Amino acid sequence: MPEHPQGELSREQAYLAAARHELVRMREHTLGMQAAGGDRVSAEFLAHSLQRRAEQLVDDPTTALFFGRLDLEHPEHGQERWYIGRRHVNDERGDPVVIDWRADLSGAFYRASPARPMGVRRRRRFGVDHGRLTAYEDEHLLGGDHQDGSRSRILADEIERPRVGPMRDIVATIQPEQDEIVRADAATTVCVQGAPGTGKTAVGLHRAAWLLYAFRERLARSGVLVVGPNRAFLDHIGAVLPALGEVEVRHTTAEELVAGGVAVRGTDPTAVAVLKGDARLAEVLRRAVWSRVGTATEALVVPRGAYKWRVSASDVDDVLDELRVRSIRYEAARQVLPQRLAHHVLLAMERSGDSPDDRVQDAVARSAPVRAYVATLWPKLDPRQVVFALLSSAEVLAASADGVLTADEQRTLLWEKPPRSKGSARWSTADAVLVDEVADLLDRIPSLGHVVLDEAQDLSPMQLRAVGRRCSTGSATVLGDIAQGTTPWATDSWATSLTHLGKPDGHLEVLDRGFRVPALVIDFAARLLPSMAPGLGVPVSVRDNPGRLDLERVSAADLTAHVAAVVARMAQEPGSVGVIAPEALVGAVSDTLTAAGIEHGVLGSDHGDVEHQVDVVPAKVAKGLEFDRVVVVEPAAIAADEPDERTGLRRLYVVLTRAVSALTVVHAQDLPAELA
Repeated sequence: MPEHPQGELSREQAYLAAARHELVRMREHTLGMQAAGGDRVSAEFLAHSLQRRAEQLVDDPTTALFFGRLDLEHPEHGQERWYIGRRHVNDERGDPVVIDWRADLSGAFYRASPARPMGVRRRRRFGVDHGRLTAYEDEHLLGGDHQDGSRSRILADEIERPRVGPMRDIVATIQPEQDEIVRADAATTVCVQGAPGTGKTAVGLHRAAWLLYAFRERLARSGVLVVGPNRAFLDHIGAVLPALGEVEVRHTTAEELVAGGVAVRGTDPTAVAVLKGDARLAEVLRRAVWSRVGTATEALVVPRGAYKWRVSASDVDDVLDELRVRSIRYEAARQVLPQRLAHHVLLAMERSGDSPDDRVQDAVARSAPVRAYVATLWPKLDPRQVVFALLSSAEVLAASADGVLTADEQRTLLWEKPPRSKGSARWSTADAVLVDEVADLLDRIPSLGHVVLDEAQDLSPMQLRAVGRRCSTGSATVLGDIAQGTTPWATDSWATSLTHLGKPDGHLEVLDRGFRVPALVIDFAARLLPSMAPGLGVPVSVRDNPGRLDLERVSAADLTAHVAAVVARMAQEPGSVGVIAPEALVGAVSDTLTAAGIEHGVLGSDHGDVEHQVDVVPAKVAKGLEFDRVVVVEPAAIAADEPDERTGLRRLYVVLTRAVSALTVVHAQDLPAELA
């Protein structure tokens, strides 16, 4: 790190202190505002808004309010200086002291270069330690030192800084290609193919924060949702958006997203789960729903006063056909049907010389004869019952699946021993997605403004449809890596996935520069790519620090004891340690660490939700997580736990790329041939 004049660093530290003083003043002013005037609801809404604003203005003493500075030079306006931070801070006059990293002006901090200076004379980055400025680096973009910002020592130190606990924000280290994605237009669905360590998850979260900043009013009403692969992952990323001032974004998993329809108590064999996730099931379910609409076999007769008004069966069928082709939901059409039939009754009344009005039509539509007649033609449906009937009866399934599924596939779908009722059925995760599909066929599921979908490569076509329903009128940020697909239905094509999501025009971006995973680690893991994802580009680490890689073979009897010794050594250094093991060894590894006096958590268990320096991680839970140092236990067993070789190698690829600084592989079995 270059030496700096202490006077200049002291002046910057004094500016930071002044900015902190202004932030305290802003928060005290907000807390002092009274929610007066208006009715009770308005007052409560204002009080809630003020409380939320106050929460956003809480200072974090462990970090600085700003991480960068821009010195601009305009031909017309002269020179300007702006400090870039995580939130906007202004003085008593309303003049900006720090500008939010999401502001338009801040884009130059991330994108300006000697080739495209964007009016930036000097870009300054600050080194920070426990809330104090420790150093700075200057880039002179209009002449002089044309330093490559991506090789900044301050950037490298921030990326490699040890951490324990959840993921941090990356506002100080966003790269130009990442910033392009973060600031893509709100109406654009962006799909990010990101290799390990490229920051795709952080980019997706920062995009959500930027959208809420740039389109606050619209997205505050419609909502933003983050969908991740599992709860351990959501716990890992859960602190990022609150750190950026966004505290009202909901996080969920793909399974939890559809959990409201049924209680999941069962599991499917792999072949059944794959078939239930097939996009063709959408057509089967559509047929099953609309096949319940009947055909009129007799006229509708409505007694009213001394007369009986009649609507012929052919006229009723015309109404049914019209509603079928109007592209409205089943339940909406069912609600419209009584009014349409009542309208025909009114036409008959008018032909007889009567002059009925809308009140008469409403009364006819609500009358018992019309309601009973509608119930026979357009029955009210329950999503669970529709799916229950399909999975229970070969005849019912065949009526909806003919020409869509083969006879063998239909037999695969059917329950071997159908339960007595929908209430006693042991519904699976895949069944819950089918029920959700039917629920949307009946009543449109409301759309959010934006959905961030992470690890999207692992979702089945039917799961993608379920997510797509939640952003049908909004947009999405789709994040993933085809090489990390570890489900039997993992995608090999983002174009196909975007089509299932309902966003076929989504824009694909590729991130292949790795900032998080060191070169030694990524090169070792990349040996698996030709076997598991042929044709996919090899990621490139741009870290100056190549990291550390150790392969240690031991006897089976010494395996867990050796792991404990490695972990004890690693835990002496600052930063997190992840011990990733096959499911069968998780308990033994945890017990050995306990016997060695090493405090740790076990992710996915009751004591895995507390911050620990050391975590034992089942291989199936590792996706999306990062640790400063990682111990991978028995790679061959991790790969063998999956149903096929390709999926096993992909799972192993995920596991091997979780380290930010160092990776140690401990094994008694032979390594997979690709790694040997």
